[in-house]
Amino acid sequence: MPLWTPDPTFYPSPKMAMEAPPEKVAFVAMLNVGNGSRKDALGVVDTDPGSVSYGQVVGKVDMPQGDNELHHFGWNACSSCLCPYAPHPHMERRYLIVPGISSSRIHIIDTKPDAKRPKIVRVIEPGEFTRRTGYTAPHTIHCGPDGIYGSALGSADGGGPGGVFVMDPESFDILGKWEVYRGPQNLAYDFWWHLGYDTMVTSEWGTPNMVKDGVNPEILLKGGYGHALHVWDLRRRRHLQALDLGSEQQMVLELRPVHDPRQSYGFVGVVVSLKDLSASIWVWSQENGAWSVKKIIEIPAEPADPDTLPPLLQGFKAVPPLITDINLSLDDRFLYVSCWGTGEFRQYDVSDPFNSKLTGSVHLGGIVRKAAHPKQPKVPLNGGPQMVEVSRDGRRVYFTNSLYSPWDKQFYPEGVRSWMVKLNAAPQGGLEVDPDFFVEFGDMRGHQVRLEGGDASSDSYCYS
Repeated sequence: MPLWTPDPTFYPSPKMAMEAPPEKVAFVAMLNVGNGSRKDALGVVDTDPGSVSYGQVVGKVDMPQGDNELHHFGWNACSSCLCPYAPHPHMERRYLIVPGISSSRIHIIDTKPDAKRPKIVRVIEPGEFTRRTGYTAPHTIHCGPDGIYGSALGSADGGGPGGVFVMDPESFDILGKWEVYRGPQNLAYDFWWHLGYDTMVTSEWGTPNMVKDGVNPEILLKGGYGHALHVWDLRRRRHLQALDLGSEQQMVLELRPVHDPRQSYGFVGVVVSLKDLSASIWVWSQENGAWSVKKIIEIPAEPADPDTLPPLLQGFKAVPPLITDINLSLDDRFLYVSCWGTGEFRQYDVSDPFNSKLTGSVHLGGIVRKAAHPKQPKVPLNGGPQMVEVSRDGRRVYFTNSLYSPWDKQFYPEGVRSWMVKLNAAPQGGLEVDPDFFVEFGDMRGHQVRLEGGDASSDSYCYS
């Protein structure tokens, strides 16, 4: 008897996903940063070491309009479709949902039948997006059990509140605003969930008006950027608890919950401390129904000659680490931390989340260090480790070096020359730069990375 089976890239558990075949391509958001009539694009990078085009851009699709500032895109469907309370096993991991943070436009991109030749099949214009959600500046996309979820930084006028919206996973229609009761939440950024606990966690950055021109020193020094996490009832769409890290901790950004659905903890990166320009990693957790948050890692700023620093930092005489992205391997063992300011990329063993151990570190780029890549050992790099993605088996780590156009200009005023690299991760810890993988984007800038068939931050699971 013939049997119907779901998409083979859907896995009931993270353990099964780790056994998947290695990715052969990566999809990368490529920004035009105002280069004349040039448009943003979604690029395709060859990640197959056996290919003659390994480490090269082998395809791309240009966006129809300019000035989108493509941001954190995601799949239409993933392993969460196998969850029993909202099953969508007939879905297919095929479309990428690509938001533009500056334009409030969302592009739906088909990656089949040929992943190297993606094509745009629908564009949701900003007027439609704002009319249906009340929001602007869509930022992050995640595929959930019952639909496509996205975050947005602000309201129609560029102020607050920001929040979460939902899209139909088949028609791609915007369904509307997710929150039924938001409580004290006003600022938004990332969001993720613990499906086993019917809980969502959201983080904070700033409204579009607060971030569109770069870091505002006046807002920053007053502690006005985001410094809290918010815990929500996922099914009832209601705010439960705010976890304030303190106004000293500015810009509480990337969330990485544990992949094991039986557990209820996760990691969040804080960009900068007003006390000493350090950056930090915190763990949120739940015990006996109450949620709390605790700092587990602090990375200090590095003293520097003011003449080597951009104007924004000269008065501080130091380079802040600027943790701008983190990622967690599917076995929940290794946490990866991008220090965009100092050019350091760190690996921690977080098997015990409250007692982390540094197990690997490499330097590439950095505001002052400008560390070179082994493929071009005499060429100083600028930018630094930024958007990071980890393969399903945890053996390959990719990252790019461009953050957000207004920030790029402030911290790297000479102009970010954009690149993408790959690191090999040892099973027991340790990192090594792949000397043969060094992608240069020319006059465009690489940002978010997604891997073919899923990666460490694309899927959520309902089984362990």
